[in-house]
Amino acid sequence: MRTKFSAAFVLGHKDGHHVLIRDGDVVYEGTRIVYVGHGYEGPADEHYDLGRSLITPGLIDLDALTDIDHLLIDSWASPDRATGLQWSEDYFRSRRADVFTAEERQTIRKYALVQLALHGITTYMPIASEIHSAWAESFAELAGMAETSRELGLRGYLGPAFRSGVNIVRADGQRDVAFDESQGRAGLADAVRFLDYAEDLADPLITGVLLPCRIETLTAELLRATAEIARERHALVRLHCLQGALERELLQRWHGLTPLQLLQKTGLLDVRLLIPHGIFVDRNPALGGMDAGDLQTLADANISIVHCPLTSFRYGMALDSFAAFRAAGINLCLGTDSFPPDLIRGMDTGVHLAKLLERRPDAAPAEHYFEAATLGGARAMDRPDLGRLEEGAQADLVAFALDDFRDGVLDDPIRTLLLNGTARQATHSVVAGRIVMRDGDIPGIDIPGLKVEAQRLFAKMREAYSERDSERRSPDQLFPPTFPYASAPAPSASKP
Repeated sequence: MRTKFSAAFVLGHKDGHHVLIRDGDVVYEGTRIVYVGHGYEGPADEHYDLGRSLITPGLIDLDALTDIDHLLIDSWASPDRATGLQWSEDYFRSRRADVFTAEERQTIRKYALVQLALHGITTYMPIASEIHSAWAESFAELAGMAETSRELGLRGYLGPAFRSGVNIVRADGQRDVAFDESQGRAGLADAVRFLDYAEDLADPLITGVLLPCRIETLTAELLRATAEIARERHALVRLHCLQGALERELLQRWHGLTPLQLLQKTGLLDVRLLIPHGIFVDRNPALGGMDAGDLQTLADANISIVHCPLTSFRYGMALDSFAAFRAAGINLCLGTDSFPPDLIRGMDTGVHLAKLLERRPDAAPAEHYFEAATLGGARAMDRPDLGRLEEGAQADLVAFALDDFRDGVLDDPIRTLLLNGTARQATHSVVAGRIVMRDGDIPGIDIPGLKVEAQRLFAKMREAYSERDSERRSPDQLFPPTFPYASAPAPSASKP
């Protein structure tokens, strides 16, 4: 089966770099691309002529939200309400429970994966909030998500998140971490079991990886055990760290070490490691603003930073600076981390935050961000057959329509898409030669039904915050509306 996609613009690949092709064609047979260029005249069983569109490599999201949206309610809280968004110490010790049933959790996963596909994501590594679980993620939960992912046709790098501690608010109102080391050991065992499960599936679209939670929620013992298993199994590890001042303060209090020093001591700098965010390094103004070697340490260890510009911005943070990380030789890839899973909006945010931070308009050009969303992700996973459209590469692609009047005039298609558009302009996507999205639709998915279920589950999640809040405030107290709702008018008396 040979399939041809044509469009006004194709982002091809030549001599190790992306190149733009006007009026281009992408042709694939089976799971591999066989032609990228102009005027393909060979045979094709199917032909999609997309007109004024841009065809790019499939987008790679390595911190991809596989949950319902929490940023809506936790990114703007005032200090007095922020404590209600964490577990109370009492909840940790006596009342913790799963908010959702196992079936509801799978519905949430399906909803999230469909959102990824609709936003042009073809390869993803999941992230979900553990605050709504009795502890973290189970083998069964990720096995179910793997099956949903296979049904949709996405390329997933999966594993259950695990931790030995949880962020809490103490009775005195201070933030801390409470530990249950047996939970950490059980979670790691589930993660190893999933590596075996993924290997036995023998499905090229499912790869098992190790996904420990935030560094401050793992004991040194669990960090060392994770590094040992990663070396034995040649597994990727993704660990959230270098993302906040509290994390650094806690690690220095417990271990007398910075996050990077703890990674080195536990062996995690010696494995293939992905670090989402990477904001709190020594050059960050909050830590003194002087480069004392953190970037060189990251580069020497071949660590990939999963940059999540839109989410970081919404929580009042930014990478300082994209250009400096890139110049140091650190591989930069991208993640969405929260809703919307829109890497186009994320790239636009990153480009303009860099301008503001460095006070120069070319601080992080659009092409560097687009490389991070494609080639950077492929490098992080050691997959030179992903992130590019060239002969022999995997047939992973996405098409963005550029023909809507609201898109404005067209200059360079990449810059125009980032400045004027969003990932909602994705119309078609292909993963390993299988069409996942066609004309903006995911075949076989009841999107209206999923929307209704997601809203119901979001309401259930929102309600559950009261149980964990040390002050047991109601959802309306924790999440007041932007403006008060008007009272309903009294019914008028019937007229004669």
